[in-house]
Amino acid sequence: MDLSANCKHSKFFGRNLNSIACKCVVLVFVALVTRAVLVPRFSAFGGIEQQDLVFIHSRSLSFNSEFGIRNDKFLEVPQIVWGLNNQKIAFARACLTARMLNRTLLMPSLSASLFYKEMDLLQPISFGKVFQFEKFNSLCKEFVQLGRYSDRLNRTGVFELHKGSGRKWTIERDLDQLRQHSKDPFDEYEVIRIVGKNPFLWHDHWPIKDYARVFECLVLVDEIAKEADIVVSKIREKGMEVRSKIESVQNGISSESSTLQPVPYVAVHMRIEIDWMIHCKKLEQRLNISQICSSKEEIMERVGNIMGLKTPTVVYLAVADSLLDDSTILNGWKEGLLPVEKKKLGVDGIYKKYPYLIQSAIDYEVCLRADVFVGNSFSTFSSLIALERTQKMIKAGITSSCQMDVRWPSYAYNILGESKGPRRWMTTMSDSSLRAISYGSNNISC
Repeated sequence: MDLSANCKHSKFFGRNLNSIACKCVVLVFVALVTRAVLVPRFSAFGGIEQQDLVFIHSRSLSFNSEFGIRNDKFLEVPQIVWGLNNQKIAFARACLTARMLNRTLLMPSLSASLFYKEMDLLQPISFGKVFQFEKFNSLCKEFVQLGRYSDRLNRTGVFELHKGSGRKWTIERDLDQLRQHSKDPFDEYEVIRIVGKNPFLWHDHWPIKDYARVFECLVLVDEIAKEADIVVSKIREKGMEVRSKIESVQNGISSESSTLQPVPYVAVHMRIEIDWMIHCKKLEQRLNISQICSSKEEIMERVGNIMGLKTPTVVYLAVADSLLDDSTILNGWKEGLLPVEKKKLGVDGIYKKYPYLIQSAIDYEVCLRADVFVGNSFSTFSSLIALERTQKMIKAGITSSCQMDVRWPSYAYNILGESKGPRRWMTTMSDSSLRAISYGSNNISC
């Protein structure tokens, strides 16, 4: 078909087309034909497929992450597994991977149950059933972004990206792979689907402050947050009862005046469960470190020796009841410390309504809100709480928790500190990798 010859005799809205207009039409036509015939598309299996000519609706986007993440390009990741805080790290790593590719992360599936190897027994649970989807995007706007599967236009194929594995797959090779797939022809795909291992096991390329930024955007859904409110209220009520009785006897102060004052509490992430003791013993042998495992007696002694701790005070013991083989954890505490756990508080019924992941989320929130937190520096659960409390302190203008009488103090009972108490703990936010808190460390600033 000779468009240039026909242009001279064609009419457009009743007017002869001039030569410039004809040339434009010819150039556009040639460009479209050339694109349809010559531009290849890589298949999900590494080959090349021919791509049909498709007009995709263009959205208002920015390809520079400083101004926002694209909302028409997506990253899809495998189901996220293991414990709550391993899942939070895996989720954050997936978010930061999507950010590097300038893509929106498709809302991943979390795991409600706790299984390490029996993948077929995992109970998937939507991210939106645990954390607030819209709140996350609002708080993390222009940093990372979550999308729904319904946001996809399905106008292009899905590229399957296989993460490397084995000893030869280095952090440098992993980073090179990501950089390669942030460019054409891979960037043409609407969805890049990463297949293979859990994101928690991916190589880490981002500083702690980037992870902390993502964690700040994770807000529990109202149902779970309200359950945590109830548990915290029960703890403080128990403290009010004790304080009221003591003040009434000593000073004749009525219980009404006593309850007007806030009652602090200490939360202890007491890692003495069967699975943990097996794990920490092996870890001590492998790393040749003796400051990982702590017995029940050692934890009680060190918590009791925290300098400046005002008594009487309630000590909430956060422990995985189903994995605990010790019914005496409430016995032997220092005078003035009132230990309580779920059954003694009368809140065990709340926890039993939910799967493991939600139970852990409630306990995490209770520990996070505590006036004093004591945990194990080799526990991911404890480490992320210490990180969030460090963030709170920094925002309050506190640069070091090593000084006395700071708000939101955290301690590691597995490391000996002052006066035979636990070591003060503040996350080093300048670290270039999350490895220190995702795999445990005895380097805790103070």
